[in-house]
Amino acid sequence: MRKKKEKSISNKIFGIILVSLFSMTAEAQTAPQRPRMVVGIMVEGLNSDYLSLLDSYFGQDGFKRLMREGTCIADVDYGTLLDPAAATAMIYTGTTPSVNGIPASRIYNPESKRVTPALLDPSKIGNYTDETYSPAPVLVSTLGDEVRLDALGTGWVYSIAPSADMAIIMAGHAGNSAFWIDDKNERWATTTYYKDVPTPVNTRNYRFPLASRLDTMSWEPALKATVYPDVPDYKAQYPYRHTFSRKDVDRITRFKASPKANAEVTSLACDYLNSMQFGGRGPIDMLNIAYTVAPYPYSHDSDNRLETLDSYIRLDRELATLFATLDRKAGAGNSLVFLVGHPAQPTSRRDDEKWGVPTGVFSPRKAISLLNAYLMALHGNGEWVSGYYNRNFYLNQRTIKDAHIDMSELRSEAAEFLERMSGVSQVFTIDDIIASRAGDNAAAMKRNTSVKHSGDLIVNITPGWEIVDDFNLPGVSSNSIVHRDNFVSSPAFLMGPGVPAATKITVPADARAIAPTVARLLRIRSPNGASVPALSL
Repeated sequence: MRKKKEKSISNKIFGIILVSLFSMTAEAQTAPQRPRMVVGIMVEGLNSDYLSLLDSYFGQDGFKRLMREGTCIADVDYGTLLDPAAATAMIYTGTTPSVNGIPASRIYNPESKRVTPALLDPSKIGNYTDETYSPAPVLVSTLGDEVRLDALGTGWVYSIAPSADMAIIMAGHAGNSAFWIDDKNERWATTTYYKDVPTPVNTRNYRFPLASRLDTMSWEPALKATVYPDVPDYKAQYPYRHTFSRKDVDRITRFKASPKANAEVTSLACDYLNSMQFGGRGPIDMLNIAYTVAPYPYSHDSDNRLETLDSYIRLDRELATLFATLDRKAGAGNSLVFLVGHPAQPTSRRDDEKWGVPTGVFSPRKAISLLNAYLMALHGNGEWVSGYYNRNFYLNQRTIKDAHIDMSELRSEAAEFLERMSGVSQVFTIDDIIASRAGDNAAAMKRNTSVKHSGDLIVNITPGWEIVDDFNLPGVSSNSIVHRDNFVSSPAFLMGPGVPAATKITVPADARAIAPTVARLLRIRSPNGASVPALSL
């Protein structure tokens, strides 16, 4: 009896093992193939509301394809408003400025009293440019790094963007190359940190230089002006026409903010795909590109809705062109595409005073002068405030140390004074931020603050007020920003092997989750700073 019982138990165990093996085999057979190619796309200013408004204006092969064949994340939560460089760094590293070291595209040095690019690296030399950059200031690994490391450097990672910081961050430390449009010579440029200069770049720079083509370009509505939705009659009757004349010293800046730059990026990306063996060599290859649909700051008046609507329609066409080229070269269904939007920067135009909308002007120079006078009245003569940049006030560490004054107490005194100034709605000290006491979203503000680069005091300006750039910092162009507190929902899309089709995630998704989600779909390691889990698709 005992032997029969043991035999019965053995048969049951054997049966369980067989069922498990069959189950594992079935799962293996249904598991999606590993993508041969990954394309990362960052879009400045992408807004879910505009995508909904223009749905019937889009073709079938751009945004609609992403919605039809992929998963849409309706709202990517960055925590606080970040500029394009910081937003790109968060997406590609899976972590925040407090960890990845990139709080913005430009940072202030209180010792030299200069603003410098966050990726400045004087040890490198520019290629087709005088600018000297490298990814060294990015303190953690990126998706691009992990793609390269996955196959011991045999996979390719390239990036193309109008701006240097976005191109370099997307390429990462281990990338093959990163190219951007140089503001001075109007060529595609890079840094000698990267060793690869693809043939399409050399061909374009020498045979079809952008500088020789800008004069011939103009940006007008792609459709009849009266067709666009929600456009005032006067805009439809007198549509815009933007040109990039050689006489305009700011023409390259205007160009890079327009959909014409998107077309240039797509054209070069397609040249890469057509002339190189992307996605056909075995290891995963990666191509990263950046676009913009941010409100055009150089429109003829403060209402730039027509330009914005046209930018979306034109971008839809650029995506269709890119996806078609990708399918031809890597094979349909063999590529993973992730497209992530991030909110645009505040506008530089304020409403005409005739409308009576409350407004005012906040002058950093005046604020520094008054704050320094106040601190001198309390603590004696001296330069107590050393500088200001991007709503950050920097106190003079040496003066405070020599006076044997507690730094935290002086910050509190300065904050109380600044908060009484017209146009200032809130003031936070760096101590408040570190202790998570700053504002309604204190945890996010702490994550998105790089203590190394932050000022001692950070001010919030009253919505509608104009911040004039009158501090005259070297290397900083004089312009103004009108502060707005509007919430903007920025979407993201995933499309490719392992991604459910025609699916929408309506719950806000942490921006830090994008990198681990892409890494899981590629079956590679997440960037080493990514601390939140991948999204459940």
